[in-house]
Formats: sequence, structure tokens, C-alpha cells
Amino acid sequence: FQAVKPHLALFGEKDFQQLQVVRRMTVDLNLDVEIVGVETVREADGLAMSSRNVYLAPDDRDAALSLSRALGRACQMTAAGERSAAAIVKAAREIIEAYPQNEIEYVALADPETLEEVEDIRREARLLLAVCVRGTRLIDNAKIMGSDPFN
Repeated sequence: FQAVKPHLALFGEKDFQQLQVVRRMTVDLNLDVEIVGVETVREADGLAMSSRNVYLAPDDRDAALSLSRALGRACQMTAAGERSAAAIVKAAREIIEAYPQNEIEYVALADPETLEEVEDIRREARLLLAVCVRGTRLIDNAKIMGSDPFN
């Protein structure tokens, strides 16, 4: 940013942690650049678009879709009144772990500004996922607070 001096920088929300780190960095270093998050683009079946998706074998596609299903389930739970992070994370993990080719790196419910894990949802939170599907690392996330996870 210092070398190029942009006024605006766009970062995808798919890697929400990176987006938040860059936002914080620009504040901490008093950089004169506006950081804008760009909504995650999804394929027709709900899988977050990624160049890594081409590495998924056809029979692993359903396993990869467990990420978006886990996010959807978390959203449904909060819409129904669930506020326990442990319960939401457990439900998300169960959906992902139903596929033996999935290896969870993390499933975390975090504060969207600090990225610190939360114990219960008192305001908007972010469910953050990283899962290896037969060696292909996929990430995804969703805003959690009783709204549609993909909006």
C-alpha cells in the first residue's frame, strides 16, 4: 500500500480473517486506503468459488458442499434462538465430519471485528471454516445472527 498508494482496495469476504487483518493493519498504520469487503461468490450448488475447486474429484464435490450446509445449519439454529457457540460449532462439525474424506482444520464462531472466539452469540458473529477435502484445503464463512448465511 505504501508503494502504490491506492485509495481503495477490495478483498473477498471468503477469506474473512485476511480481510479483517488488512482492515486492522490500515487503521493501526494510519494508511490512507479504504478497505472494502467483496461478497463471496458461490457456484450454483452453494460451494464458495475458488481456484482450488478444480482439484476436487467429482465424488468429493458433495463432501465439499458440507461446508455450505454447515453454515446454513448454523444460521437456522441462530434464527431459531440458539445462542451457544458450542452447540452451533458441534452441529457444523457433525455435518462436515459425516464425510470421511473431510479433515477439519478449524470450525470457530468468532467476533467479526476481533476474530476472537465467542462462547455465546450476543450480537453478530462469524462462523469460520477450514476443511481439507482429500487434501484440497477449502475455507468458507458466514455471518451468523439469524439471517441468511449467504447475504
